[in-house]
Amino acid sequence: MVTSKNHLKPEKFIFFSTVYQKLMHQKPYHLLLFLFSILVHPFTYFIYRKRKLSNTYDQAFALRSQYYIDHGLVAQWQKEFEQQEIAKATFFKEAVLESQIQLTAKHLAQRKLQQQVDQDLQKEDIQQLSYVQFFNQQLTNKRFVALTFLPAVLFYVVLILFANPFLQFIIERILQSFIVIVGVATLVFTILYLSPFDPARNLLGVEATPVQIENFNRIHGLDQPYLSQLWNALSGLFTFDLGTSFAGKEDITHSIATKFPVTLEIAVLSLLMAIAIAIPVGIISAVRPNSYLDYTFMFIALIGLSIPSFWQGLIFILTFALKLQWFPATYNPHNWLSLIMPIVVLGTSITASIARMTRSSMLEVIHEDYIITAKAKGLNEFKVISKHAIRNAMIPIITVIGLLFGGMLGGASVTEKVFNISGIGSYIVDKQFIPDIPAILGGVVYIAITISIVNLFIDIMYAFFDPRIRSKMKKS
Repeated sequence: MVTSKNHLKPEKFIFFSTVYQKLMHQKPYHLLLFLFSILVHPFTYFIYRKRKLSNTYDQAFALRSQYYIDHGLVAQWQKEFEQQEIAKATFFKEAVLESQIQLTAKHLAQRKLQQQVDQDLQKEDIQQLSYVQFFNQQLTNKRFVALTFLPAVLFYVVLILFANPFLQFIIERILQSFIVIVGVATLVFTILYLSPFDPARNLLGVEATPVQIENFNRIHGLDQPYLSQLWNALSGLFTFDLGTSFAGKEDITHSIATKFPVTLEIAVLSLLMAIAIAIPVGIISAVRPNSYLDYTFMFIALIGLSIPSFWQGLIFILTFALKLQWFPATYNPHNWLSLIMPIVVLGTSITASIARMTRSSMLEVIHEDYIITAKAKGLNEFKVISKHAIRNAMIPIITVIGLLFGGMLGGASVTEKVFNISGIGSYIVDKQFIPDIPAILGGVVYIAITISIVNLFIDIMYAFFDPRIRSKMKKS
């Protein structure tokens, strides 16, 4: 296959070609792009082979190689390499056979010949295209794109979507989240599969006969091999058909749909409360370090980190529910006041963590050169803090918020138990002692899905707050 720079057309349709070339620099996309365009490749590869057989590159390569051979340059190179190998063996005092020296020298001479001929042909704008380069070249042809659009519609859709760096960033994060969810589901299922708990024995009782246990395992598929059970579990997760639980014969999808929103609501409201309180407190402590306010806020934050949530919940119930009778002692879905104490209890340690991180991050930023420059230009302190310092200090704060939110979903079970909330956390805790594998797996995976969505949002927030990330995405 031969191409000459002098014969290229001045204008080409380079949109798909440019995106394809960018993605092919990233190995994970090689297989994906090939599979999406697999119906087109037999046709393009046939054309590639036909043109390659009729091109002049091989002829030019053979003629130039013969020129160097006829003029004795290859033999001269071989002699030079033989002398080098002999000198090297003499220096290191090694015993090397003459035939081995000649073979090595011949190999080095042939390699130098190939490199020299390649350099000569490149100077003359004669190149041999690989199939990938040829396919990429065809993408600049509007007629080729039009003819192959329907057979490779997914391929072109991927190229269109990934032409936008920000959209590519989001799609990559979604794919990574999918892999994480599958990994979490596999890990949780494996742990439950290897656990010493016997669901049949725990549910049927110690007096259950071997026949009853065998029937239980057969009905629920527990007698199948590990891989068969894993496949059934994973396939059910992504089709929203989680089957029925071992205990109670309840529909797991329905149970999660009714219990998970309560946990999510409490976690989100606790997080919003924490952000509303912690970020202003952290900023004030950083702007006035070592002041009375700083010591007071950080002392309260330390107390918030040290208080166990179950103990705080019991104190709240005794004080605000039983003694003062301000709030209901237990959760009532028809009374919004019953949410206040769980939200405060769950959000206390989160508030303290975010406040301390905000203070640390702000202290690092406010001593940077660009903050000093902004003050030197005459900007007042409020503008310097609000427009420059906070924006650059938000990256580590956002990271901590995302990590804490995941912990809130998993750690809400303690708060749910204290306030008698029928959420996903207490549901998983109740099911794990059986162990009710489908119920636990469903709850854990849908928590993982929520955390993945939150982390995706956090990654997007990174690009929003930090212009350096946006610039890097565009350059890539």
